[in-house]
Amino acid sequence: MIVALGLGGCLLTLPAWSQKFPNLPITQEQKATADKVSQAGVALADLVADAPDTYVVKVGDTLWAISGMYLKSPWRWPELWGMNLEEIHNPHLIFPGQTLYLLKRDGRARLSTKPEGAAEAGAADAGTAAPQDGAGAAAATQGRDGMETVRLSPHIRYQEVRNPLTTLRISAIEPFLAEPLIVEEAEFQLAPRIVAATENRVMIGRGDRVYARGPAEAPMMDDQPKTKLYRIFRNAKPLKDPDTGEVLGYEAEFLGKAALARSEGSTEVTASSGTTRAVQVPATIDVTQAKSEILVGDRLAPEPEREFLSFTPRAPAGAVTGRIVSIYGDNAVANASQNQVVVINRGKRDGIESGQVLAILKDGRQLTDSTDPTRALIKLPNERNGLMMVFRTYEKLSYALILNINDTVRVGDRLASPQ
Repeated sequence: MIVALGLGGCLLTLPAWSQKFPNLPITQEQKATADKVSQAGVALADLVADAPDTYVVKVGDTLWAISGMYLKSPWRWPELWGMNLEEIHNPHLIFPGQTLYLLKRDGRARLSTKPEGAAEAGAADAGTAAPQDGAGAAAATQGRDGMETVRLSPHIRYQEVRNPLTTLRISAIEPFLAEPLIVEEAEFQLAPRIVAATENRVMIGRGDRVYARGPAEAPMMDDQPKTKLYRIFRNAKPLKDPDTGEVLGYEAEFLGKAALARSEGSTEVTASSGTTRAVQVPATIDVTQAKSEILVGDRLAPEPEREFLSFTPRAPAGAVTGRIVSIYGDNAVANASQNQVVVINRGKRDGIESGQVLAILKDGRQLTDSTDPTRALIKLPNERNGLMMVFRTYEKLSYALILNINDTVRVGDRLASPQ
C-alpha cells in the first residue's frame, strides 16, 4: 500500500509487472511481512465486524480505505496484502472493477480475487489449457516434403488501460509536496530579501525581474555549475513547542519560485563632488512562478533537493508522543477536520518518518468530583479521536494528513503511537 513519487527504500528484484509500473517499490521488510501472513492469513479477530464477503473495487477507492474496510488497524496493510499474495503479487496492482472475496477457514481469513474453490479449479484448468500467443493466430499445414509450414495472420489486440489504486487521495497533500511552507530557523535568519523591482513595479508576477540581497555572511552568489533556484515566501510565523517553548521553525506563505540570474557584487559610483565610493549591487532574480502577487520585502529560501517519497502507512517502531502546533489555514478556521493538514512538533531529529501513522488524542476534561465531599479535582482520561499520517518531515517539525476523526482537532491536541 505504497504511493511512490519516486524510488525509495530497499527494493526487491521485482517481477515483470514492475517494468510496467517501475515507481511502485516493495521493500524487503514489507515483502517479508506479507510472506509470513500469506502462509496462514490473519485471525478473524483482526477483521472489522462488518467486513464484506465480496467487494467490487470502484473508481475513487484508495488502498487505505479498502484496508480499513477489512482490518481494524488500516496501517497493517502488509497483512491485507498477505491475505491475497498468491493472486495479487503487488498491492499497487489493484484496479477498479476487480472483485475481492473474503475467505474464512479454521479461524483465519484470506482475501482473494477468486471465490472459494475457484483458485484450485483455475490451477487445474491451467495445466491442460492450450498456450495462447496473444500476438497473432497461427495455422499449420503439412507440405509435400513432410515439412510443416506455419502461416501467421495478425489480428488486433485490445487492452483496457486502467490505473492502479493509490494509498490516499494525493490531491489533499499535493501542494505540500511542491511548496516548502516550513522554513528552518537557521534558514530563516539567512533568507535573502527582495529589495527592488524593474520599472518601480509594486506588484511582481511571473516573468518579472527583481533584485535581492542576502546577509553579509551569505550573499547570493552564482558559484555553482547549475542555476540556483529559490522559493519566495512571506509572513513566516514562528512555531513553538507547546511544552518547551522552543522555536521549532517558521511556517511561511508560499508565493512563487525564482532563479538566480546574476550574483551580488559591488561597484564604484562618482558623486557630483567628484569623489567615488563603493556601493552594493544586489543579485538579479527572475520570477519563474507566481502563486500570488509578490512584493518588495518578500524573502527567498533555496529550493530543496527533490525528494523521492514513498508513503507506506505503518505504526512507528517505538512509542511516540507529540502535539499539534498548527493547522494549515488556521487564520480562517480554529478546528481541523478530516483530510486537512496539520503541523506536529516532531521531526527527523525525533525519528519521525513519512508514512508513520499516529493516533490523535483528545484531552480529558478537568472537573470537580461532585460525588466527593472534599470536591476533589479530577481529570478524565485522554480519548483517541482519530488517526493521521505523516507525509513530509523537517528537522523539528512534520506535516501530517488527518485520515479520520471522531471530533474536531485543535492546536495543542496530543499524539501517540496508534497501538
